[in-house]
Amino acid sequence: NQVTVQEIPNRFDLSQNYPNPFNPSTIIKYDLAENVNVTMKIYNIAGQEVATIVSGFQEAGSYQVRWDGTNNFGSKVAAGLYIYRLEAGPFTSVKKMMLIK
Repeated sequence: NQVTVQEIPNRFDLSQNYPNPFNPSTIIKYDLAENVNVTMKIYNIAGQEVATIVSGFQEAGSYQVRWDGTNNFGSKVAAGLYIYRLEAGPFTSVKKMMLIK
């Protein structure tokens, strides 16, 4: 039997979402170099929190999460520029994405 071991990333990383611009949904990939508490939030351009799409403890590895353009209440958000922020232990990164209608 062959065992495939996924290599643990040697650094934290947040990738640009794709597709970008997007409609109706987009994928965000990120890498965790160690086991940490992870939070990913989406903010509008005014800096208001729109959605929390990741929250909790995750083991080191590579992840991807899909955002379907809805807020924390399940309502579709308006077209426009959004910011996503990953906080993972000592690592914080912020990127922008565009939702089109």
